[in-house]
Amino acid sequence: MITLSGVTKSYGSARVVDGVDATIPAGGVTSIIGPNGAGKSTLLGLVSRLQAMDAGVVEVGGLDVARTDSRELARTMAILRQENHLTMRLKVRDLVAFGRFPHSGGRPTVEDKEHIERALGQLDLLPMADRFVDELSGGQRQRAFIAMVLAQDTRYLLLDEPLNNLDMRHSVEMMRLVRRLADEFGKTVVVVIHDINFASCYSDTILAMRGGRLLHQGSPAEIMRPEVLRDIYEIDIRIEEIEGNRIGVYFA
Repeated sequence: MITLSGVTKSYGSARVVDGVDATIPAGGVTSIIGPNGAGKSTLLGLVSRLQAMDAGVVEVGGLDVARTDSRELARTMAILRQENHLTMRLKVRDLVAFGRFPHSGGRPTVEDKEHIERALGQLDLLPMADRFVDELSGGQRQRAFIAMVLAQDTRYLLLDEPLNNLDMRHSVEMMRLVRRLADEFGKTVVVVIHDINFASCYSDTILAMRGGRLLHQGSPAEIMRPEVLRDIYEIDIRIEEIEGNRIGVYFA
């Protein structure tokens, strides 16, 4: 599991994550939702040690994130950042191969290559594996970076807005893949996501943030209620039940 105790982060006088205490169960899919500026991506960055905490403790699978060796941490969890930039021109297969570096140390084995090809296939990238990343569309690039994360083959996957730049078909396929990674492969997947209906349909647990604080944590049935969503988003959201899923209607 992932445990957070008193996790806090400020930029100047602005406290963007404010004393968050939470337990994310091992296995399954946990979504972090909330309005812009809620602190969702910052919280994920603190869990992954991409950013340093001002206070608090994060443990991932029993490892203290602040004290664990970087390479051991990289074999335990992988993160997809919200913004990904390349400083060199790479082909898609080479980018995905970077996901194996914590295991291969730059000398990929047959097993490493199998992981790379599997990740390319899972993200429908085999036809473009030998194209340069900068030649791809925004959605194709997003899938290439996600394939790199999958190739890392860690027990914990942290995905910061994985649906960025994806169309409807690929968004659904991505969330189905996230669900499959949890159900079939025993991964613990934590997703920062804006679409509350994807969170409702594909998550086991939802963490809801606003103003840097964790306001609510629970199952989709507990979070997808008009009074809870009003507390999070400060608008009225009607709930409809469709084929067992609670769907928020907020367009009108």
